[in-house]
Amino acid sequence: MNILLIEDEELAVRKLSKLLQEIDPTVQIVGSTASVRASINFLKSQPAPDLILMDIELADGQSFEIFEQTPVESPVIFTTSYDEYALKAFKVNSIDYLLKPIKRHELEASLAKHKRLLDRPNTQDRVVFDSLVQQLRQQLQPTEHRKRFLVRHLTQWMPVEVSDIAYFFSEEGVSLFRTKTNQKFSIDYTLDELESMLDPTQFFRANRQFIVDIGAVQQIHPHFNNKLKLTLKPASEHEVLVSRERATDFKKWMGK
Repeated sequence: MNILLIEDEELAVRKLSKLLQEIDPTVQIVGSTASVRASINFLKSQPAPDLILMDIELADGQSFEIFEQTPVESPVIFTTSYDEYALKAFKVNSIDYLLKPIKRHELEASLAKHKRLLDRPNTQDRVVFDSLVQQLRQQLQPTEHRKRFLVRHLTQWMPVEVSDIAYFFSEEGVSLFRTKTNQKFSIDYTLDELESMLDPTQFFRANRQFIVDIGAVQQIHPHFNNKLKLTLKPASEHEVLVSRERATDFKKWMGK
């Protein structure tokens, strides 16, 4: 099977190539491109590969732009660090969607799914459609967001309203939050769990370490490698960066 890798991180390309070879030694990596432009040039000039593994955030934009500028005849497995693109991914040639860091058993399952679809090509549209419908239903279900948390304070328990929290963060494996009055409390949830509990119009996952309230963002500074550096109120003891992958969505969120 001939596979094209569209990925802008060299280390990720090496790891993915190694993982593919371990799963199926007959796999041939026919190319690796790191940008929208390079991917378009490859697809226009080379035979269509059997499969494309495609990162969503590339050096010069989102990989969805590739589909707008050239026909993509190959099935695609999307890869990314964030799952917010899932619905958009399924509108193109996607047969699966993997979150980084990619796990071997998940990649094996995706390759097996690709093989099944090759054996029964008329089922692909049905699979994609069913997946899209299922995700749409989940998206449209009303979500009940947390209003408060119960936290330990000295020898007592006390409720803290979510509206009084400036940001959540992790520190040495412990999840904490800081209130708008600059009090710090630990909390028995991971940031991933907290992200699903909070109103996304009010809180934003800036990176793996921070979830910030919109009112806590005082200043936004351009930073190296297309990241954003935030000044929060109350001030954080740690540098708060919005990752390159999230910078565009963060600016849209702040502008609502």
